[in-house]
Amino acid sequence: MGYQIELRHFTYFLAVAEELHFRKAADRLFISQPGLSRQIKQMEEIIGVTLFIRNKRKVSLTVAGEYLKKELDYIFNHIDFTIKQTRLIDKGSDGEIRIGFLGSAMQTIIPELLIKVNEQYSNVQFSLEEMSNHLQVEGIEKDQLDLGFVRLARVPKGIQMKTVHVDTFSLVLPKNHYLEEKNFKNIAQVSDQHFILFSSDYSSLYYDKIMSICEDKGFTPKVSHKSVHAQTIFKLVESGLGVAIVPTSLQYGFDLGVKFLEIPKISQKATLSVIWKQDNRNPVLEKIWRFL
Repeated sequence: MGYQIELRHFTYFLAVAEELHFRKAADRLFISQPGLSRQIKQMEEIIGVTLFIRNKRKVSLTVAGEYLKKELDYIFNHIDFTIKQTRLIDKGSDGEIRIGFLGSAMQTIIPELLIKVNEQYSNVQFSLEEMSNHLQVEGIEKDQLDLGFVRLARVPKGIQMKTVHVDTFSLVLPKNHYLEEKNFKNIAQVSDQHFILFSSDYSSLYYDKIMSICEDKGFTPKVSHKSVHAQTIFKLVESGLGVAIVPTSLQYGFDLGVKFLEIPKISQKATLSVIWKQDNRNPVLEKIWRFL
């Protein structure tokens, strides 16, 4: 046969694997559809496996194709980041660290971390992005993130996790609500009101804890709205559309017409953890471990 696997084969494969449509992938790559089909067929022959299941209705990945896509996502992301790091180091920087986080981490852990690192390593650059637990885990696995700040009970094999902050929960109410610190006894006092919660897709662990806080007091909350952003939740509470339960630290950094009452005598805590990939080779990560 005489063919050898080349970088272009992987590029073509990923385009088809992401689009699951040969014409759309060909348009994206600016090549002809028959030409793309030939390249994929050639790649399958070189490797000796079938990567796609093709029929008139759809294209799907085989189990082997799924595995290859996952590994290539990681490899290509790592190559892109390595090149970026090389350019930064060439310009005198110590490099970049990429951090994903839930909103509450920005109120507690991350600002302090950035200040401490900057005092010791002023040439370290940070890339910060707020995202859900799921997307952070995916980003860590694909080498798109170095650190994630999450609320999870467990993580996939190969990812490490360490608790960095344990918070209480607070009830969020409109400022004119009749409940105040002096007459707030337990969460059952708002059992007849609508609740506005973080979506379970954002953090299933957190969502389950909120439900258990209510269920421990004998009721299931009537959830009227869900969001992945604290700002949205607080705005809905301010507008009188319901009440919310959030980690207490989220009360800082917002200027809206709401008040926070820490929920007394509950066992549930809002645990924030940092996650990272066990075999992460970013040298910047080694510099900041002692600050976590």
